Amino acid sequence: MGAQEPLGVERGVGGQHAGLKALADAHLAREWKRDDGAVMQVGRCLIDAGYVPDTVYLAIRRSGRAAVLMPSKGVGVGASSKAFAEYKRRKGDLYGHYWRVPTVHGTRELRTVHIDTNYWKSFVHARLAVAMGDRGCLSLFGMKAEEHRLLSEHLAAEYRVRTEARGRTVDEWKLKASTVDNHWLDCLVGCAAAASMLGVSLFRGAAPRKVRRKRKKVSYLS
Repeated sequence: MGAQEPLGVERGVGGQHAGLKALADAHLAREWKRDDGAVMQVGRCLIDAGYVPDTVYLAIRRSGRAAVLMPSKGVGVGASSKAFAEYKRRKGDLYGHYWRVPTVHGTRELRTVHIDTNYWKSFVHARLAVAMGDRGCLSLFGMKAEEHRLLSEHLAAEYRVRTEARGRTVDEWKLKASTVDNHWLDCLVGCAAAASMLGVSLFRGAAPRKVRRKRKKVSYLS
């Protein structure tokens, strides 16, 4: 927080704002090297605005990184709920693979991506179930399971219930009664949706091969 901020504002946003700023500064300015040596940076970072929306929106506005940072909201789209594909689309709305960004034209609000959390939780768990090294596998670094214990507990914090309604079948995810936290599951779901927003797709089919057709001479008409 800058010293120029009014005291009331500084106390209002407190440590949450400072924490968001520190995380953004540390990770969005960092360069990440791939196995092939290519250097990359984070292209899209979503911040869950469902808990303290005012703080999240304020932090994004003040971050100077609005091109990368974006608020998000998880939506538990159940079998009896309206699917994103059924929404009436307005000019300026953005739609992707189980995510949507409603237009805020004419307002001062930040555009917020809405994520179908039921779908993306099923997606993440399906990736974790793929055998190591197979296509579509989501794996964790290193060889020490203890390093990932807390993450694993959060990823296993919910269970799915296969539900049918309105001609649709959906896995609806619910928190286990014995569970305390599922925050890192939500984070991984947000990462998967953010990747989709950047155009990342799990399975990309090979581009159709162009067939060279032989030109026919006019004489074939005679």
